[in-house]
Amino acid sequence: MLAVGANLGYHRAHNTMSTILSYLETAWLILLVILFFNVMIFVHELGHFLAGKWRGAYIDRFQIWFGKPIWQKKIGGVQWGLGWIPAGGFVSLPQLADMQAIEGEADIPKDLKPLKPLDKVIIAAAGPLFSLLLAYVFACVVWGVGNPVYESSATIGYVHPTFTVGEQGTEKIASPAAAAGLQAGDTVLAVNGNLISEGSGKNSINKWARVRELIALSPTPEIKFTVDRNGQTIDLICDCRPLEKYSTGNWWSFGRSGLRQVGIAEASPAVIGTILPGSPAEKAGLTPGQRITALNGTPIFSPAEISVASTDGKEMELTLDNGTTCKVTPVLPTNWKDIKEATPRLGLTWADTRRYELDHPTPQAQVNQSLKWMGDTLSALAAPGSSVSLEHLSGPVGIGTHLYQMLQSENGWRLILWFAVVLNVNLAVLNILPLPIVDGGHVVLGTAEMILRRPVAGKILDYIQFAFFFCILAVFIFITFKDVGDAVGSGQLPEPVFTEK
Repeated sequence: MLAVGANLGYHRAHNTMSTILSYLETAWLILLVILFFNVMIFVHELGHFLAGKWRGAYIDRFQIWFGKPIWQKKIGGVQWGLGWIPAGGFVSLPQLADMQAIEGEADIPKDLKPLKPLDKVIIAAAGPLFSLLLAYVFACVVWGVGNPVYESSATIGYVHPTFTVGEQGTEKIASPAAAAGLQAGDTVLAVNGNLISEGSGKNSINKWARVRELIALSPTPEIKFTVDRNGQTIDLICDCRPLEKYSTGNWWSFGRSGLRQVGIAEASPAVIGTILPGSPAEKAGLTPGQRITALNGTPIFSPAEISVASTDGKEMELTLDNGTTCKVTPVLPTNWKDIKEATPRLGLTWADTRRYELDHPTPQAQVNQSLKWMGDTLSALAAPGSSVSLEHLSGPVGIGTHLYQMLQSENGWRLILWFAVVLNVNLAVLNILPLPIVDGGHVVLGTAEMILRRPVAGKILDYIQFAFFFCILAVFIFITFKDVGDAVGSGQLPEPVFTEK
């Protein structure tokens, strides 16, 4: 009895310690994400600060994050601080522009002289310049250590025959891919004339990511596919309009509406990853690592075919790669009984069989690719027929969530370095746009002052800047609302649990 009690005590202590370590690891990863953001903000604002010092400007404050400071200290005549609103930062330069309504009241000397227009342009442009330089610094590191690029083909492994649509989820229509005549085994050569081989990465090794990207960013609901079918090149048009008229997504909903899809899955082996306890898969004797090659006697080329078939709840005969077969009937997980949209499951996950290679793109190639991605996204936002909208952009919460997920992966630190290039290029471009409040707006005002030989000022300009600030704030709140919806799993089913009746 003493031995049993000691053993139980050991396991309880071990589980408690594992939980504590798990919390500590999570806290550490969150801290790393926060530090990552702050480094980006600090370097950007450091550009303004150093340029201001160089041009002899008066600097009142250097603050990371907005709002009333939760920490501040005056060093060398400049008040350094940390605000309570975790978004961006600023260097208070009263001679550049009157931003007191946004940044807070500044301590301005009475004898402060105005800056020359050229000084204003240099100081305003220095922030985006430093962000771009930081992107090149990270790009040089990626060039040396490599960026993990996952291998995938552009071959279709499964075509969904129908999609369930309607508010009640009771109607079925043919998927755009099935209606267009796409077939399993087709290799996608181009989407809307964009060659798959022109994607990013080592010889465009992650081709399926390129296919999904071109579908999601399509400027129209009619998507042209050029495929290779048994050596013959065929053009097919996937019309997404019948599917999209059933869309029930609303901009005010908690979480995002889905991006455009046509109903195809990548060709990949159906290798079992994990088996849930008490599930039909476990009772059928399936084990992790086994590969399923056929369903009901018909060869399969994607695990998606099994996943879709299991939702009907009918008995399935699975053929394994060793030639043996087993029969299994999917059931509704115990904790899904009261969820209307829930469907039966086998109780297994699929292993990620992709291989990756370390790509070593040059710094300029990385920056060029980041600029292209940004241009493609902005073009999709502007296109009237695109499925991409403001709700699909990510703010600090969404980006932080992606960074957190990256850090948990095997090559997380390499992915973070690559992502840092993309983020800093985006930060540089967005800030240099000729819009009020942002750095590009100050560059425009400084340039206009040089041309007109007088400052562009007045109450109207103040009203425009203040109004634009609230527009940016509204967009920021809206995107954060969507980011939080993703983070808490809006609209997602809970982890399935299978228990005995």
